[in-house]
Amino acid sequence: MEQTASKKKGIILTLLGGVCWGISGCFGQYLFQEKGATAEWLVSIRLLSAGILLVILGYMNTGKKMNAVFHNKKDLKDLLIFSFLGMLFCQYTYFAAVSYSNAGTATVLQSLAPTIILIYVCVRQLRLPKGYELLAIAMALLGIFLLSTHGNIHSMQLTNQALLFGLLSALGATFYNLLVGNVMRKYGVYVVVGYSMLFAGIALSLIARPWKNGIPFDTMTIVCLVGVVVIGTAIAFSLYLKGVSILGAFMGSLLGATEPVTAIVVSALFLGSVFHWLDIVGFIFILSTVMLLSFCSMKQSQAEVKDTTSEPIESGKE
Repeated sequence: MEQTASKKKGIILTLLGGVCWGISGCFGQYLFQEKGATAEWLVSIRLLSAGILLVILGYMNTGKKMNAVFHNKKDLKDLLIFSFLGMLFCQYTYFAAVSYSNAGTATVLQSLAPTIILIYVCVRQLRLPKGYELLAIAMALLGIFLLSTHGNIHSMQLTNQALLFGLLSALGATFYNLLVGNVMRKYGVYVVVGYSMLFAGIALSLIARPWKNGIPFDTMTIVCLVGVVVIGTAIAFSLYLKGVSILGAFMGSLLGATEPVTAIVVSALFLGSVFHWLDIVGFIFILSTVMLLSFCSMKQSQAEVKDTTSEPIESGKE
């Protein structure tokens, strides 16, 4: 009974985390559409504010352990690389894609990251994709084709900027995932995400100078910034990671699909985004690649564990 209750709690927390991320992109879309905000302005404020917030939460939860990364030059170097090539690149290209299209489309395009990671792994291992991997790549390419052309190669439905920044955001999410592993395992979420956002936010703020942008700080601007910074960062990370700690990475990746679904629904209902039925088909193809790769990876891992545990133990051998 307790295990069932814990699982339900994990599912609810993970779903809510994905929903918060999806809503975050919609808040950004509103600022672009109604307030004349730019991606540079929004991302610099988001990274700096969220970075400060997460570092404070980190000190409240872990105390002086937040300082450990500064005593290891290699880990600090890795953190700085992640801050700019992972965090900053990923965040900026995503919100730039939102500004040129909408939150739903940008979020789905960013979901191409697992397919890019798959291609990278195949190249690095000098091997051809497996059957299900080829299917995932084909589905991803078909999804992009339908989104950008609606099936007509002579007509582009997405602007060049929207498609470019959408694909770059997927590449940014790829860097984000590939660069974060070692430091995340060693220092945890608050150190890595908090400090990387803080460093990236300081750097971008010095370049973008958001205080000179002239965006009106009225009630709706403040509400949207709270949505992007607090709901889309602190609350989203806390809910999602707590849920994943209960359910595991596989279920987390599947339930995390609520992020693009939420972004699509909210941007359509409240922000006037219009989606053609072929857009929806394209979304389904792209999101299905995430499900397929997650499911097959889990099955493969289970098979490897089973093979290992079924091997006879030979006594007397080191």
